[in-house]
Amino acid sequence: MLTIKRRSFWLGIVLSLVIYGVIQVLLSSRVLNDVAESTLILIGINIILGVSLNLINGITGQFSIGHAGFMAVGAYMSAIMTLDFDMPFLIAMLLGGCLAAIFGLLIGIPTLRLKGDYLAIATLGFGEIIRIILLNTEYVGGASGLSGIPSETTWTWVFAAMLAATILINNFIRSSHGRACIAIRENEIAAEAMGINTTLYKIMAFVIGAFFAGIAGSLSAHMFYVINPSSFNFLKSFEILVMVVLGGLGSTSGAIIGAIVLTLLFTLLQDYPEIRMVIYSSLLILMMIFRPKGLLGTREFSFDFLNKRGGKAENEHTGTHSS
Repeated sequence: MLTIKRRSFWLGIVLSLVIYGVIQVLLSSRVLNDVAESTLILIGINIILGVSLNLINGITGQFSIGHAGFMAVGAYMSAIMTLDFDMPFLIAMLLGGCLAAIFGLLIGIPTLRLKGDYLAIATLGFGEIIRIILLNTEYVGGASGLSGIPSETTWTWVFAAMLAATILINNFIRSSHGRACIAIRENEIAAEAMGINTTLYKIMAFVIGAFFAGIAGSLSAHMFYVINPSSFNFLKSFEILVMVVLGGLGSTSGAIIGAIVLTLLFTLLQDYPEIRMVIYSSLLILMMIFRPKGLLGTREFSFDFLNKRGGKAENEHTGTHSS
């Protein structure tokens, strides 16, 4: 079974690289235009945001709606590093992620002792505090924000960050730490009774999620050339939350699908702003009525045919030796 899982893992990596290569060839040959490239980059950034928030909300069972705050920290940090200190984009992006993780730790220690709605209000307050601080800080441009940010974000950078985020978070979920987080989601009192340090694991999930939100913010800042505090308001946090809920809380695959669906929906409806929110809201209402657990629920996409083939081969091998 372990061999089958490894085979499935590497097959997923190879398939991802093939998809990257095909898209890169189409972009290089100009078969896909600039609009298509921008859409692909947005999809990648949203996947990072969705997968990182799913670790907090879906896997650990917390209710955080301040993810845009961590995204803002990463965006502004990386933009300042490239604008004022001429740092390479990779270093600036990692610094943005690390500062967001530090904020996740600082916010997580006092607030993650809270539960449910209280935690949601606290994280919402954190996101608004970050936005107001940026709004009133002249060094980062105040309400006007930062402009002239170097255009460093490419499909390659986004794909690499997206693949790294997905692999690292998925491996964390499958580890003993991830199982502890799932135990907290299922029943926090029982998890504490079993000796699990619930506060530690909640903070751990919060820090990892904040780090990748900062990475996504860095990529976003170096894609749009300009950032301002209004880009990271409550609606942005809500948008990320909807991606996770749409795909299925607790499913990394669901978060990816939710990010793709919503990004494409926004892109297709951007020429119809008067009906875009109506269609968007109607879709969510229908989703909650007919599929409240999301598109995938807590299930993950897997190469089931490998398990079947592996099981069949093992049975044939056992049957041969038995005879």
